[in-house]
Parts: sequence; structure tokens; C-alpha cells
Amino acid sequence: MAQPRSSDPLHGVTLEQLLTELVAHLGWEEMGRRVPIRCFLFDPSIKSSLTFLRKTPWARSKVEEMYVALRRTA
Repeated sequence: MAQPRSSDPLHGVTLEQLLTELVAHLGWEEMGRRVPIRCFLFDPSIKSSLTFLRKTPWARSKVEEMYVALRRTA
């Protein structure tokens, strides 16, 4: 019997995959404009962003919203 698909657009997507895709499509500069956090604006990297976003729920939520919006337009 087939499993029902999740309606959650983030289901099965890791935070690292999400960030990597956002950087590829938008770039750090645009991400920093949309969500003005230090790890996007000054010397950005996936590693520093992962560390910050895992500790900061409000910022992670904004980045996840940005990803979902990107997926809807793609």
C-alpha cells in the first residue's frame, strides 16, 4: 500500500539543503536583504548560517518561508 504524501513543503528537506538551494537561486546578498541577519551579510557561509539558524527559531522560520515561496514559483 502506498504511503500518502506529506503536504508539508519542508518534509524531507534538511536545513543544509534548504540553504544551499536558496544561495544557488538568490545569493547571499539577496538573502541578507530579505532576512537581515549577520551570518548572511558579513562573511557568509553555509556553516555559520546553519549554526545561527539552529539556535534562532525566528530566523529559521523566515528562511523556511523564503524557501517555500521559492519552491512555489519554481
